[in-house]
Parts: sequence; structure tokens; C-alpha cells
Amino acid sequence: MRALITAGVAVVLLAGAVTPATAERVPGAGGDAGRDVVRDAVGYVDPLVGSAGGGNTYPGAVRPFGMISWSPTTTRGDQTNTGAANGYAYDATRVRGLGLTHVNGAGCHPGAAGDVPIMPFVGEVTGSPTADVRDEVYAADFRHEDETATPGRYRVGLASGASADLSVTTRAGVGDFAFPRDRPAALLFRVSNSLNGSEDAEVVIDPDRRTVSGSVLTGAFCGRRANGGANNKKTYYRLHFTASFDRAFSGTGTWVDGDLRPGTTTASGGEGYETGAARQGRGSGGYVTFDTSSDTDVRMRVGISYTGADAARRNLDHEIGARETVDSVAADARREWARQLRAVEVGGGTDELRTTFYTALYHAFLQPNVTSDVDGAYLGGDRRVHRLERGQRAQYGNFSGWDQYRAQTQLLALLEPRVASDYAQSLLNLARHNGGVWDRWVHVNGPTHVMTGDPSAPALAGMYAMGARDFDVRGAFESLVRQATVPHPDGLSDRGCPGQCEGQRPNLAEYLRLGYAPQDTCHCWGGAAETLEDAAADFALADWAARLGRTDVRDALLPRASWWRNTFNPAAGDTGYQQARNSDGTWTWPFSPSSDLGFAQGTSATYTWMVPHDVSGLAAAMGGREQAVRRLDAFFRDPDGSWATGGDPLRYDPTNEPGIHTPWLYNGLGQPWKTQETVRAMASLVYRTGPAGLPGNDDLGTMSAWYVFAALGLYPQTPSRAELLISSPVFPFARLDRPGGADITIKSPNASPTNVYIRSVEVDRRSHPASWLSERFVTRGGELVVDVGDTPNTSWGKDNVPVDHVRPASGPVPNLPAACTASGSWCAQDLGGQYDVDGAATADAKQQGDLDGKGWSFPAEQLPAPGTRSVDDVAATVPDTTGTARNFLTARGQRLHLTPGRYRSLELLATAVNGDQRLTLTTSYADGGVTETALSITDWAAPAARHGERPAVTATTRYRTDGTADGRTARIWRLTVPLDASREATSLVLSANANAKVFALSTGMP
Repeated sequence: MRALITAGVAVVLLAGAVTPATAERVPGAGGDAGRDVVRDAVGYVDPLVGSAGGGNTYPGAVRPFGMISWSPTTTRGDQTNTGAANGYAYDATRVRGLGLTHVNGAGCHPGAAGDVPIMPFVGEVTGSPTADVRDEVYAADFRHEDETATPGRYRVGLASGASADLSVTTRAGVGDFAFPRDRPAALLFRVSNSLNGSEDAEVVIDPDRRTVSGSVLTGAFCGRRANGGANNKKTYYRLHFTASFDRAFSGTGTWVDGDLRPGTTTASGGEGYETGAARQGRGSGGYVTFDTSSDTDVRMRVGISYTGADAARRNLDHEIGARETVDSVAADARREWARQLRAVEVGGGTDELRTTFYTALYHAFLQPNVTSDVDGAYLGGDRRVHRLERGQRAQYGNFSGWDQYRAQTQLLALLEPRVASDYAQSLLNLARHNGGVWDRWVHVNGPTHVMTGDPSAPALAGMYAMGARDFDVRGAFESLVRQATVPHPDGLSDRGCPGQCEGQRPNLAEYLRLGYAPQDTCHCWGGAAETLEDAAADFALADWAARLGRTDVRDALLPRASWWRNTFNPAAGDTGYQQARNSDGTWTWPFSPSSDLGFAQGTSATYTWMVPHDVSGLAAAMGGREQAVRRLDAFFRDPDGSWATGGDPLRYDPTNEPGIHTPWLYNGLGQPWKTQETVRAMASLVYRTGPAGLPGNDDLGTMSAWYVFAALGLYPQTPSRAELLISSPVFPFARLDRPGGADITIKSPNASPTNVYIRSVEVDRRSHPASWLSERFVTRGGELVVDVGDTPNTSWGKDNVPVDHVRPASGPVPNLPAACTASGSWCAQDLGGQYDVDGAATADAKQQGDLDGKGWSFPAEQLPAPGTRSVDDVAATVPDTTGTARNFLTARGQRLHLTPGRYRSLELLATAVNGDQRLTLTTSYADGGVTETALSITDWAAPAARHGERPAVTATTRYRTDGTADGRTARIWRLTVPLDASREATSLVLSANANAKVFALSTGMP
């Protein structure tokens, strides 16, 4: 029976219903007889985790991979905005509706979807809800004490006296709305008020059939972001809904913009995709009222579809019968979630750890989202209705590729290969509708172009490697290879750039010509980031090609997996960083490891590590494993030794994806005990229970998937293969129940918060000295036993490191300067692309130079001609001084590599601007030794040297960008630094001083 209860009683019930989790004792689990293994994990899930602190999750009712997700839209007083991305913010306790669709953890505020918010309203509807632009009237406050969120059910009591109790199936929902007795009661259907707005909307009320139906035409995900979002203020789907009620309406009405129309039953009109005044007061909706004199409760069933109104009705009738109740649907939802979460059964651990773990697993299973109807029809990327491919069980949407390919898609394939297979087929279907182009961020069915790189390649290759193979494998592979090898016109478009560039492989022809994405002509977010992402994608396709017997594709693409080397600048910083470069080969200056120039949502300090498929090559480029480990140590620790947990652009950021694999890199560097302590530290410091329990945007389950892997003590070595890196498990026992695949059991009987370090490992009862598991273990299953303790075992895994499946590089350090040019007793060193300032101008183009930052430069006519020549009796390679060529190098703390040799001296042709300058020159030798020399440089316009320098080049005037010349003498000085000629010198470091400029460098031979 429908409960006839007062709102006050309803609130008491809302606050009190919590479903317990269950466990049973399994002999031998985790090495102990009697470990409690969780069989029903639903009670450990808290959907409110991540709803504060930028996690951008939502707490509403949803099934695994559900199309419908019925959840609140909260407000801070602006009807064109929301409390947080995706509609719900824990600290915004005022709600203006309960939307039918959501995306978990997407970061573009106000998010995506939030379609058709339905608001229980107490009071007379006397004005247009759209005219309530500050949500002062047609919204209500609530307390968290009156809110309950469990998997598949959401309940809330409002300060107005109304309450809502909601549950859902995959495509439909049922809600009980209670109102105070003898008070006016209404349900508002804000059909146009999707989170991002709408192009159009419509509502139709049928009092005779007791139904409300309609649709919203919308899209525009990330359409408000500053870096390219304007291009995405566009429509790509229409959501249809039909709602059926268990009782008659006492009244109806609609509104369009500011016009309230009592008694009417139809309305239409969208809001647009703007914010604030540009959108306020626009839109349409409808309302129905109820007589509460004898019955205060209203039950509503609602179905949704992306293909049509009839399909929404069929989805509703198929999934929720007329006699179903919230309790019955919620009970079934609970059972489905219990089955889904049984994909991983853990034993031992505290309740807090179980809550953190199972909530993360819950979030990882919220997506992808079903977009097909019960009859197999779905809306395609071309906005036409299509049907499932043969053997496909469901069409899925919502692919946050740049995020998900680093953790979520691999976890999905590992635990749910059938869903992952349909997901892969779904993405292929959408690409076919999109002219063969795979979009990197698909919202429902629409290509949004958000982020950078080509994430579909590693995502599908990784799913295939993990065992998800029930899709058109050849078709997907050939399609992705074509996009990676044949330039597409979209790749030359700047629409949406930098954040939403349209090309799947931006300016592919230039990428293939240069071997990197040029910062100035790449038509992408950032050239260095694009190069790294594409190297990972090309590795994925090459590896996948080998599995499919396509050696021709493997041979063509595998060398491209090493093109990350083309944007690794060994002179950036002290020991080399990833750095963007231009199409002429020059590096982009100025540079700092903390800069995001050339990168996407990250800095060079983070992106430099984004080579998981070639860790050995990256370590060699940095100067060897020991040097790479030292750098990694500094990356994870603040100067005071504490763990870095975000906010420092030079260090690890656990809140975003580009670096989430880095804690595991120690395995590949031969120091896996540091992976163990780092992974455990991050898992415990930034993942917690409570609303702020996620470190950042959940990004469609990606951050949650990272935690699931971390807690299990496993992580994919690369996104596109199935080897797993080993760390210390959090739980004494875990079992991965994989439909259609062999189970994996993980036992770590001594696991505890303090027992972080691995002492030994056994695989299927055999000693396992490697810090990684082969793909065979993943595909065939087995038992992993990890013995842990509270002190590091620095021997285990040290020598048996993960294998990189790339071709070895011809040289360990890429982009070293050309060999110095010998001339007499000198060797002119090459500074090449390290020049960062144009400090010379010609008489007819004085505006082209600026050495001192104030517009002054040397006259090019009075500088030595470019090429290797004698300058003050020193053989030096003189840079180009014509046009806008860069010809001075700023001391930025970078390492300048020498042609290794035994030299008696360094000869710097340098100058100082804005006064005399001091800096330190550190020379490194092949034996590991260093020497430091303090340098003082006289200002370029001083009448004479003040620190013992020799004038190497003298100009009789300076040019200024305003076209004038001052007639003041300016000089480049020669500074001599003695070297130890008995040792081989390899490089020098100039301490950071932006006013010290180097023109050329030479070395004196013994």
C-alpha cells in the first residue's frame, strides 16, 4: 500500500534507514581461519563520498551503469548555475529539483546533464519558476540529517515540509513525494533547466491519463570553460520522459519564460547555453497540483529515453510495473548492487577501510551509462536512431577518455569484461556515426572534444588485453589505425582550442613529419602533452597490432611510441624535462618545470613522468635509474620531507590524472619498496570516508578506480597491456570474481596500516621475485600471496623489473647538442635550440629585438656573422642574429650539455642586463664530481669591465623597439672558467638569474 504519512513522520524514516553490510567467515581466507569476507557490501557504500571538496559526485538513486540517475540539483542562488559540477554540493543545502540524469565526477562546472529536475513544492504557484532567477521561491532548504543516500535509493526531507523518496531501475524510476496536510502541493517539471541549459524543451500534461511527459533538447558539456568551451555550446541529444501518477491532479499549469499560465497543459521553450543575465528568465516547464486534505502522498513512475516519447513509455512499462513501490524497486536495486559489488570480495580491514573501498568500487561501476532502450534502439553520434550490433547487449555513452584510460577502463575490463566489450563496441559505433573520428570525451552520444590526446586507442587496446574481446575487434583496430595514420581535415581546425580541439589526431601530417606535435602549429591544447599522449596511443596500437598478427602496423607504429624523446629537453631544468617545441625545432621559452605551457591540466614536472611504456628509456634520459629515483623521491616529498598531496606544481598531484601512475614507477626503477610506501601513503592521506573523501574530480570513476587498484596492491603497468605491478594490499584477503574469466585471489595475512612493505611474494604457491605479474596471470587467474611487514625489504623485486615493450633507443639521452666544432686549441660548443631571447635587431627592424625586457637590443650589424668563427681569439659558434631568431640564452638553472672531453677551460661569451649580475656555474665531470665557480658579469652598457672580464664584442649603439638608437656602447664579455683537464667534463649548470645572458660557449683543449 501507498503509505499515508505526514511529512514529519517521513523525515524520521528518512534519517533512520540504513541497510547493514554482511560478511561471512571463510576458512583460510587471507591465511587465517575465519577472516570475515564481505558478501553483501551495499552497507559499506556511502554515495555522499566525494560530494564535497571537488569530488563532484552525486548521491542520488542509480543502478550499475544506469541510464537514469535521480539526484538533487542544489543551488547557491543562481538558477543558471548549480552548487557544484554535476548538480550537487554537500555544502549547498538548498535544492531546486531532482534531475533524472547525471555524470559522476565530471569537472566542468556546472557539469553535464541534470536533465528535467522535478521539484516537490509546498505553496501556491503564483509566478513563473523561471522568473525566480535567484531560487528564492521555488526551491527549499534541507538538512543532511534529513537525507539518506544508499545504492539505488535517495531520500530527503525538505524544510518546506515536503519529502522525496526515490528509487530506480536502469531506465526508469519511482518516487514517493509527501506533502504537509492541508497545504497547497505541487510537482514542478523544470523541463528546460538542465545543468548547462537547453536549446529547447517541451512539456505535455494529460489530466485524464494522469501523466506528464516531454523532452529537453540539450548538450553543451564544458560549453562554458574559458579555454575553448564556446565551441561546445551546442546540442547533441534530446532526452524524453514520461511520468505516470497513482492519483488525479487537482490542477495543472505551465510557464514560458516569465509568463505563468495556470490551467494550461502544454508549453515549450529552451534557456540557451549561457550563464547569468544572458540566460536568466528563459525556459519553460509545467506543474501539477494535488489535494492534500485527505491524502498527502503522491507516487510517480517515470521512464526516460534518448530516442523518443514512445520509447520512454516502453522503458517505463517494461522495468517498473504499475503496482511497484519505492520499497520493492529499492530492494531489487539493492540486490543488483550487491551482485555488482561482489566483483571484489575483501576480508579483514576496518569498517572505515571497507567503506572507502566499496564506495570507490561503487563509483567505478556508475559508468559507462546505458543509452539504449529495452528494445535495443539508441541515439547515435549522428543524432539518428540506430540499433544494437549483433551480439551487443547494450549501447553505452559517457566516455571521459583522457581520464578513464589511465585506470577505470582497465578495472572495468578486469572485473566486467562483458560490459567493457559492449562499451568498446559502443565507442566504435559512435565513431562510425562521426565519420570515423573517435572523440576523446563523449557525453551520452555527443562528441565534445574535451581534453587532449587520442585516449580511445589505449582504452580499447587495454580492454582487449584485459580480456574484453566480445566486440568488433578488427573493425575497431582498423578504424583507430586509420585515424592515427591518415590526416583528417578536423586536425587542422582551431575550433574549440585549446581545451576542446576537434581533431582526434591534431595536425597529423606535421606530427608525422617532425616526430612531435609542434606548439605553434599543432592545433592542440599543448604540443608536449599531445606528443606524450600520442606516444602512449601509438604504443597501444602497435602492441595491439602484434596481438592481431598485423606486424606491418606494429613495425610502422612502434617507433612512434618513442617519440616522447623528441620533446624531452635535457637542458630543461637541472636534469631534463618534457618541454614544448616549435615547428622550426626551437624549444618554447621561457621554461619552468612548474609551467603548464605546452601541457594540459598539468605541469612539465608531472608530464615528464608520463611514459609508463618506456620507464627504462625515461630513466636513461634522466641520467640513469639512481638519478630517476632521486628525482621521483623529490617529486613525492615536500622540502620538509612530508608527503606532497597536491597544490605544488613541482610535485605529485593526486587530484588529477596525468601523474596518477607515478607512485608505481619505482617498480620499474628497481626500488619497489618505495612504490609500496608511496601508494599506501597516498591511499591513506587523500582517500577517506565522508563527503570530502576523494582527492579531486572522480572523472567518471577514474580516481575511484585508482583507489580500488591501490587497495588490492595491483596497478596496470601500462594502460594498454595487462601486466600488473605489485604493491602491498590493504586487506588480508581479496577475491576478484570475473564473469567469463578466471578468478584472482589475493592473500596478505599480515596486512595492516603499518605493515606496508613486501617481504616476499608467491604466485600459485611458487616464489615470485618480480615486482610485476604477467598478462598470463591476469587472463588465467590464480592466487597471489603477499607477505608484508613494517620495514622495507630492499632485495625483493630489485633486479626483476617490469619489461618495457619498446625498441631500445640508439642513445640514452635524447636531444643532446651536436658535437662541438674543433678549431685550433678550441672546441666551439653547440647551444642550438637552447637560445630563448632575441637580443639583436637590425637597423631597419629595431622592433624585433629585446634583450633586457625593456626593449633594448644589440645592433645585429655589429655582431659577428652566424657560424663557427673566431671571437676574441676564441672559436665560437655564433647564433643567427637576423630577423626574430633567438640568439641569447638566459641563465635559468638549466643544465647545458657539453661534448664530453678533457678541457682546460670554459669560455663564456656572455653579458648582463639591468645592472651587474652574479651567478654560480657548476661543472659536472664523468666521474660524478662537480666544481662550482662564482661568476660576476658587468652590465652590457657599463663603460668598462668591473669584474675582470674581457670585452669580446663591442657595439657602438643599442637599438630600441620604438625605432630609436641611443648611441651607447654595449658589450658582450668573455669570461674564463678554469677546468680540471685531467677529468672528462660533461655539462654545466648556470644558476637562475634572468638578467644573465649567454651568447656563445667554447672550451679550451689541453
